[in-house]
Amino acid sequence: MRRVLILTASYGSGHNEAARCIAGEVARRGAEPVIVDHFRDLVHPLFDRATRAAYLALLRRLPGVWGLAYALGDRLASDSPLTFGASRLGARRLGALLDRTAPDAVVTVHATPAVAMAALARAGRRLPPHTTVVTDFVAHSQWIAPGIDRYCVAADEVGHDLVARGIPRERVVVTGVPVRPEFASAPEPREVRRALGLPVDVPVILAMAGSWGSVGRLPDVARALARVRHPLVGVLVAGHDAGLRATLERLAAGSALRVFGFVPDVHRLMVAADLVVTKAGGMTLAEAMAVQVPLLFYGSLPGQERRNERFAAAAGVALVARRRADLDRLLERALGDPDLLEHLRAPMRARRRPAATRAIVDLVLADGARAGAPR
Repeated sequence: MRRVLILTASYGSGHNEAARCIAGEVARRGAEPVIVDHFRDLVHPLFDRATRAAYLALLRRLPGVWGLAYALGDRLASDSPLTFGASRLGARRLGALLDRTAPDAVVTVHATPAVAMAALARAGRRLPPHTTVVTDFVAHSQWIAPGIDRYCVAADEVGHDLVARGIPRERVVVTGVPVRPEFASAPEPREVRRALGLPVDVPVILAMAGSWGSVGRLPDVARALARVRHPLVGVLVAGHDAGLRATLERLAAGSALRVFGFVPDVHRLMVAADLVVTKAGGMTLAEAMAVQVPLLFYGSLPGQERRNERFAAAAGVALVARRRADLDRLLERALGDPDLLEHLRAPMRARRRPAATRAIVDLVLADGARAGAPR
């Protein structure tokens, strides 16, 4: 049986979700997926917990600092001395893992394991074919390193940027971001609304901010929805954050707003919605495009989310509110002008790539078949 090693990292839910999507498709093809968290399993569990806690604290309290760090990282080569050895983080244990598991192919869905694989290649180590899957709609220097055999990217613009930064064109494939199969074959919206107990004749606005909703600005969205003059049903998803859920429930009391915690089948809510108000995570953008639900971005974090936001606005698939006044104005406009929502859906139909997972796994398994003898 062929084996595919998938390297991820638990910084934001998008990387792990991409890893699970790829692993599921690999298993469906009769191969063996092995998912490894680079920081937890190859560096140290304490390092993983401490850095994730620091990352979340930074996003909640000092997002501008994260934005500056992200911009600085984009000016540095991934092996620059100013990255303080980040490209070699976990590389020794990664080499041992490759010896132990002997994969036919490797897929990375986070920049750190991608450049760690590249560090092993620079050291002269013989490696299985290595594909890295960029999970945002932007290129960034910390993903770029010699020795990466293929880049699977979200959109043509990302591919053009990587080529402009020196990656050979033949190593870049526009596949889209991997999403779960449920997003590729979404049911009819009216059926989903009935199943969820939502009205079929009133606009439904879904508001969310990732699995840890407190990183976004959902209370602002709840207040804005309560002020809208048009009839609507608002669905607010707080994720794993119990404190945020309690806050939203207080704000929603006596209104047409409904509050949920973590929702594993969020695709059903997205299908049921006329508009999704959220921050611009790469996975969220890919999922919304797959089911063709219009987007209104609010509360996007500096760094990759602001760049995803710019991509989506330029592509014509999203509205962007930076201030509370913008949020109020754009909600009123979207609900008062159905043509505007259709204007957002049209480019989504042209750009959506719901079969991205299958396309990536096609490439990876073909690599493994060429590189290794049958087991």
